[in-house]
Amino acid sequence: MTEHSSFLADETATLNTGRALALALCDYPSPHRWIIYLQGHLGAGKTTFSRGLLQALGHPGAVKSPTYTLVEPYELSLGKIYHFDLYRLHDPQELEFLGAQDYFDHGALCLIEWPECGAGHLPDADMVVELSTSGKGRQLLMRSGTMAGAQLLNNFSLPEK
Repeated sequence: MTEHSSFLADETATLNTGRALALALCDYPSPHRWIIYLQGHLGAGKTTFSRGLLQALGHPGAVKSPTYTLVEPYELSLGKIYHFDLYRLHDPQELEFLGAQDYFDHGALCLIEWPECGAGHLPDADMVVELSTSGKGRQLLMRSGTMAGAQLLNNFSLPEK
C-alpha cells in the first residue's frame, strides 16, 4: 500500500490537491474505472477536494455536494464521473434499489463521500482520501487500495508553493 500525507493550510490548498490528483488521473492509461473514497467528518473538505478535481478535469460550473440527490453525474474529458454523497443513506442496501452498480462500469470515475454508509455494497477503493481538521487547516492522508491506486499515487505530486 502506498501513502501520501500532507498538511493543507486552507481551502485553496485543498482545491489544489484535488487538481493535482486530476493531473495524475489524466496521465494514467485510459479507460480505467476509478473508485475513490472520500472520508472525513462534516466540513472536513471532501466536497472542496472534489470541486478542485472536477474543475481541473474541465467542469466549468459549481460543484456542490450531492447530499440530497445521492449522485451527481458529469461528462468530462476524462469520461463519465459520478460524485456520490452517501451521508443520508439509511441502509447500504438502498444502493441496490438505486441501481448504483450501473455507475461502477468500466471507464467511470466514482468519487464517493461517506463510503462507510454503503459498506458491503460498494466496490473496493482504488484510493482512499481522508481529510481531517487540524488547527485552521486540514490533514490529508491518501492511501492506495489497489495496484492501479498505488501507481496513481506514485504519479501524484502537489504543486510547488
